[in-house]
Amino acid sequence: MEPYSKERAGLYRPTVPKRVPRSVPDEEFNEIFARLPSHRDRALVAFYVSTGARASELLSATQGGADPGRQLIAVVRKGTREVQELPASTDAFVWLRLYQLEMEDAIPRGRRLPLWWTLRAPSRPLTYHATHRMFERVNALAGTSATLHALRHTAAYRMAEDPRLPLTDVQFVLGHVQLTTTQIYLTPRKEEVIRRVLAHHRDELQLAAVLLAQMFAHSQQNEEGGDAAAAAYRELQHGNHIPALRVAHLLIEGQMRG
Repeated sequence: MEPYSKERAGLYRPTVPKRVPRSVPDEEFNEIFARLPSHRDRALVAFYVSTGARASELLSATQGGADPGRQLIAVVRKGTREVQELPASTDAFVWLRLYQLEMEDAIPRGRRLPLWWTLRAPSRPLTYHATHRMFERVNALAGTSATLHALRHTAAYRMAEDPRLPLTDVQFVLGHVQLTTTQIYLTPRKEEVIRRVLAHHRDELQLAAVLLAQMFAHSQQNEEGGDAAAAAYRELQHGNHIPALRVAHLLIEGQMRG
């Protein structure tokens, strides 16, 4: 037999990497929302992305559980089976009202009856599988691959990124037992990091262009550093950003030392 070897992780207990929840980028979400075919579907997606409720939880809402005046909707939590009121966006209730007016004669009325119904007659309570299939069809039209659960992640990221919302409030809305679960959403989203870094590069380039233009104009009058500024300015005009930025940085450092 082979001698026992020390290992940081057991051979049959490999470390499982933590997956970062996938949210829906704003551009992709707007494309999906524009393809939704009915007021009911728009109301559903607006509630999903503003409440952070799980797909099955939102479908548990009753007609009496939607309170536009207080901007709250009551759902049955998946784990505890307790009824919890969740705050939702104004546009979600606007789409809900349009859906109710559109289906007023086709949907049975009652405070304890389901809020969400099928659009085809005879009307039946909307199920998770029907909602999932609706969202799949919209994804196919939009050429995207988002899921209903990704809408919950999107809502969680949006709330966690708002400095006015304590993380404990986000935890309460999402229904997490442990705060560490909610802390996952403090991890920057890939698309947001890329957007901010690209914006940083654009700002740096614009600053260099303004600085070089000023130095070039100044050199025309005083003939100080004109050759470097003029050369860098010409490089920038021709799209050669890197040499121009290097000269701009050197000129900035020279000004600071001066």
